[in-house]
Amino acid sequence: MLKGIPNIISPDLMKALMEMGHGDEIVLADGNFPATSHTSKLLRCDGHAIPELLEAILKFLPIDTYVDHPLALMAVVSGDPVQPTIWEEYKEIVQKELETVIPFEFMDRFEFYERTKKAFAVVATSEKAQYANIILKKGVIK
Repeated sequence: MLKGIPNIISPDLMKALMEMGHGDEIVLADGNFPATSHTSKLLRCDGHAIPELLEAILKFLPIDTYVDHPLALMAVVSGDPVQPTIWEEYKEIVQKELETVIPFEFMDRFEFYERTKKAFAVVATSEKAQYANIILKKGVIK
């Protein structure tokens, strides 16, 4: 145990965050996401929801300020009546932790899958909300 690190961040997750470089991406995947088949670096965070994980990660991970959209969400598939309320929760967490408003990119489902395959790591969670997947692009510490 170390002081100041939330229990939700496992040693493997902290190691991945530290190994990531500027521009590398990490995906926080909901429970429905095909995480195992979309990455060679899978980190398990079973039993946890994405909002609490996002809040903990943003205490340590600098977000890329050199791109227009360092945060990406999977857009609702056309015709799906789901209205993801979790996105508002994400906006509040990001604004609180980063003390700024960062616009989210909304990506087509299959475009999101392809981008995930190029990500540094995927964190599989037990998040139950639909369309809760989020990509974070690491920035630099200034």
